[in-house]
Amino acid sequence: MNGTMAASSNRIMLGPLVAAIDQGTSSTRFLVFNAKTAELLSHHQVEIKQSFPKEGWVEEDPKEILQSVYECMDRTCEKLTQLNIDISNIKAIGVTNQRETTLVWDKETGEPLYNAIVWLDLRTQSTVERLINKTPGRNKNHLKHKTGLPISTYFSAVKLRWLMDNVEKVHEAVLSHRAMFGTVDSWLIWCLTGGKKGGVHCTDVTNASRTMLFNIHTMDWDPELCKYFDIPMEILPKVRSSSEIYGLMKSGPLTGVPISGCLGDQSAALVGQMCFKDGQAKNTYGTGCFLLKNVGTKPVVSDHGLLTTVAYKLGRDKPACYALEGSVAIAGAVVRWLKDNLGIIQTSTELEELAADVGTSYGCYFVPAFSGLYAPYWEPSARGIICGLTQFTNRSHLAFAALEAVCFQTREILDAMNQDSGIHLSQLQVDGGMTSNRLLMQLQADILCIPVVKPSMPETTALGAAMAAGAAEGVSVWSLNPEDLTEVTSEKFEPQINPEESELRYARWKKAVQRAMNWETTEPVNNGNEETSIFSSVPLGFYILGSMFMLIGAKYIAGQCESE
Repeated sequence: MNGTMAASSNRIMLGPLVAAIDQGTSSTRFLVFNAKTAELLSHHQVEIKQSFPKEGWVEEDPKEILQSVYECMDRTCEKLTQLNIDISNIKAIGVTNQRETTLVWDKETGEPLYNAIVWLDLRTQSTVERLINKTPGRNKNHLKHKTGLPISTYFSAVKLRWLMDNVEKVHEAVLSHRAMFGTVDSWLIWCLTGGKKGGVHCTDVTNASRTMLFNIHTMDWDPELCKYFDIPMEILPKVRSSSEIYGLMKSGPLTGVPISGCLGDQSAALVGQMCFKDGQAKNTYGTGCFLLKNVGTKPVVSDHGLLTTVAYKLGRDKPACYALEGSVAIAGAVVRWLKDNLGIIQTSTELEELAADVGTSYGCYFVPAFSGLYAPYWEPSARGIICGLTQFTNRSHLAFAALEAVCFQTREILDAMNQDSGIHLSQLQVDGGMTSNRLLMQLQADILCIPVVKPSMPETTALGAAMAAGAAEGVSVWSLNPEDLTEVTSEKFEPQINPEESELRYARWKKAVQRAMNWETTEPVNNGNEETSIFSSVPLGFYILGSMFMLIGAKYIAGQCESE
């Protein structure tokens, strides 16, 4: 998906430009915007390989991630040059990234000590259960008063704990004070600003707030949380605001350009959608699905399974703003699964065509709980199910059910958000790769019973990072004053089915979700290397033993009778 959007014909008058690195779960992109008009001038995209070494494990290669950034930068700069746009007009670079994904590297060699453990990864489920079991009342929200988060496989602290416990190289590097921990933003900024030769080891408040080690009230790493997970604070990056100069590019065509914006991808999308007012919300459809609602400068704790997270802090001296977040693990990832695992489609666009052919799931419901269920359930033991199948069901119905699943999951988190705030959203602002699927957007409006509004420029995540970078002190080429913000053109999808039908379909979805619950446990199970014992079931064991004794007794009595 490489592409260039035509630049303004009057190229000399473009003025300052701002770039953004958008490092997502499935791809890396580099995009360049006009700071005065927010017009996207050029971009390049490279897909990232994911590896699945074991069931539930998801990893990516940190070196491949870094190399993809350099490749996207180089190609985009080449495209700009072909358009006669002077790349020396690029005044700043912002970074936005897949959150929670966890890396550890050696600060002396610059080498990663293990693959990046991706946010979707489930290998820490037993660690999470152990941590929850030792809390008073086995409460998964035991740390929520500090972190805004439940104890879950989703967040970085448990992934880091797993690396320290299970990877010898990591364990040794921590003991010898050579280890550096970071999420993807930290890894990229450290490498791009010099790496082992003076690279800046930092993160921003939005990414830090997804680790379970960060106190969202003090806005810093929390010694008690670090002690709880037994993680040395010296390996953590310095926490900075989302908009300030962190360091300068040390190589490539943009050497010397400041990196001055950093936001986790969902926070970046909130900024890019210009949700700066209390109560404004957006939903991003990427690998997962993330609904964020700005709640202002005081954190709001959810009673309905949502997260409290830092939305942004746009300057060292600016206040932090918070958001309520509903996180869904599997959205676009279900398309990839249908393509790569089942082979029922060859391209993403084919899914829309298949689903549109039938216009219904014909009673088929798909709960894609591949990584358990996130908000509002936080149930890691759930697993994916497809139910309501009949002989009539075909791949088109399954395609439709997959799209509906994304919409139903969004409905669940929107309901939770409405319950927490008491104020119902009158429309939903959307962005992300899946919003190009018009059938999905119409389905979403039908299932929510409210209009869905999609901006005509879909790259709002990268735009948010560019805005933060361009607005930073010392750069100041992008104004974030409300009166200076460019009005975004958009398309609106209105609900087209009656609310009764929507409620009926939603109720059936909820029934399917219950079927997916408590599917997987970390109790010891037979690993396939030995025969399963019939005595592993206690009642069955007693029954069989009793039967054996009765049979032996009967034979003994029969023998006695014969001998007499």
